[in-house]
Amino acid sequence: MIIIAIVIGCIIGALIGMNIPIIPYTYSGYLAIAIIAALDSVFGAITSSLKKNFDIKIFISGFFVNAILAMLLTYLGEKLNVDIHLAAVVVFVGRMFNNLGTIRRYYVDKISSKKIFKKAEETIKQANKEM
Repeated sequence: MIIIAIVIGCIIGALIGMNIPIIPYTYSGYLAIAIIAALDSVFGAITSSLKKNFDIKIFISGFFVNAILAMLLTYLGEKLNVDIHLAAVVVFVGRMFNNLGTIRRYYVDKISSKKIFKKAEETIKQANKEM
């Protein structure tokens, strides 16, 4: 179910993206950090869905609160002449890689539990013993 929602969201986003005017340079930093924060929320939602503890209220609130907080940090950083948005980028991208690692491990374990891979592993172990 969540995969279908992600695909539909990506299609809608692509269609909207092709039909809206170009965003001015002054706002591009805000949009970039908001997209990174939103992607972090999406990867977190996929991870929690795989762990069977997904809650739509937590996802929606995290999606918007993370994006708004990241944009506020970018604005504050510009006013203070400090690159605070870099801290947000590091945190959100780090969390995305952690979530992506969890997703990857889940699917690798799922695939490797199939009989085909078990037979291949047994064949490799037997070949190693014969050497």
